[in-house]
Amino acid sequence: MNRSEGSALDLRLMNGCAALLFAVFLGSVALAAARWVSNRAVFALHGITVQGDVAHANAPTVRAHVVSRVAGSFFSVDLARTRAVFEAMPWVRRAVVHRDFPNRLRVQLQEHQVAAYWGEASEPRLLNTFGEVFDANVGEVEIDELPRLNGPQSQSATVLETYRALAPLFSAMDLGIESLELTSQGSWRMTLAQGAVIEAGRGDLDTVLLRCQHFLKTLTRVLARYQRPVGALESADLRHENGYAIRLQGMGTVAHVATIH
Repeated sequence: MNRSEGSALDLRLMNGCAALLFAVFLGSVALAAARWVSNRAVFALHGITVQGDVAHANAPTVRAHVVSRVAGSFFSVDLARTRAVFEAMPWVRRAVVHRDFPNRLRVQLQEHQVAAYWGEASEPRLLNTFGEVFDANVGEVEIDELPRLNGPQSQSATVLETYRALAPLFSAMDLGIESLELTSQGSWRMTLAQGAVIEAGRGDLDTVLLRCQHFLKTLTRVLARYQRPVGALESADLRHENGYAIRLQGMGTVAHVATIH
């Protein structure tokens, strides 16, 4: 490499370094300016507008659970963290957070809609309409006569789906389902409103549904045979391969009845 070529290369390197330093300088200035602007009082957060499902997310609740945990200005506030703070509130299923220029946040809430109680009566939790278990004050539930569902929490959606399929069948016979449980052995057990216990056995929804349909189709005939009202049913075991067994009030024996296919 001759002397002129070396000088040209040095000049290019110097120009490149100068351009890089200038870019860094401009970036620092821009960052400093952005910080200065974002820290102006006009951009300090002045409030949060809460929209959507707000039956339980009233102003005192938001102040107690959220306001002290939201930090930063309009520009610097962490929206993901703010969303997590809202979703940690009782009854809140989902929150979407937006900035409202120049100094507010706007939050759209979706609350849990209760479908049933979940778990043991001694430690009640709640189940929403999506089949998701959540924790909230059960004393705030405003719906009367919710069913109680139970089973492995990973199967909560399946338990709710099964209840929704079975409830109309029993209701048509004036037999409301008070509770439905998927046992640890994988068997379905119902308790009716008048106290009767129904052992529906193992199986998927279609299997259990068909088994209960066969039972209910012949129940009226069986009750008539023994001159008992529907309220006299104390228990039923549908786990028999070719029929079912029932116990009626005032009878010390169990009747075995073939199902109709």
